[in-house]
Amino acid sequence: MSKILSVIALLLISITGNSQRIDTRLYELRIYQTEPGRMNALLNRFTHHTLGLFEKHGMRNEGYWLSDADSNLLYYVLSYPDMSSRNTAWKAFGDDPVWQNVRSESEKSGKIVASVVSVYLTKTDFSNFRWHRGTKKADKHPMVFELRTYTCYPGRLPALMNRFRHHTTRLFEQHGMKNVIYWTTVEEGNVQSKLIYLLAHDSVEAAKRSFDSFVSDQKWIKVRDDSEKDGKIVSKLESVFLRPLSFSNIR
Repeated sequence: MSKILSVIALLLISITGNSQRIDTRLYELRIYQTEPGRMNALLNRFTHHTLGLFEKHGMRNEGYWLSDADSNLLYYVLSYPDMSSRNTAWKAFGDDPVWQNVRSESEKSGKIVASVVSVYLTKTDFSNFRWHRGTKKADKHPMVFELRTYTCYPGRLPALMNRFRHHTTRLFEQHGMKNVIYWTTVEEGNVQSKLIYLLAHDSVEAAKRSFDSFVSDQKWIKVRDDSEKDGKIVSKLESVFLRPLSFSNIR
């Protein structure tokens, strides 16, 4: 009897430990488009002021990247305990006299940010990949990141999630792609969430070779066909290549 109780206790400890490791944080993907020629001013402001002020007000800096296709686009991700914490943190940041002075001084030569897009995200249950954040090796051999967004046909997100959970992520790794993080978007009302994720590649050319190999893999073709017996899953796919900045924790 005591052995049985010991086994049950170990199982409970294991379950509790796993639940504590589940990432329930709210992530926010923010995309800034700068006024023409003002990216350097924005990066200077982030490097010397904004990053520290974000952390001061309880925002965690996750990753910062420049678009490979448009030099006026900055992509970055912050995380918070929850939406309430997010809203409180941004209000405190906006009201901070230090930030107000930094913004005023940095914009004496003109406005810096032309537009901001914000997307709220939560981590998927299968996003448990280990990524070496901010290493010296990454500085010597910087990876190219790919941000991919999948919009599903109505009611087909669960099928997509199941396909990634049990098949796609493993096949990506087999074809030389590195899984970094997977999220679903936080939407209002009855709007279906999207799947957004980051892959890392040695180069843009390597990414293309990997995907060419992946889509012709007979294992993937079978998985795709089996998963689409009830209809197509993905209605729209968007892909953006990103270059990590030196101060990005994910690079």
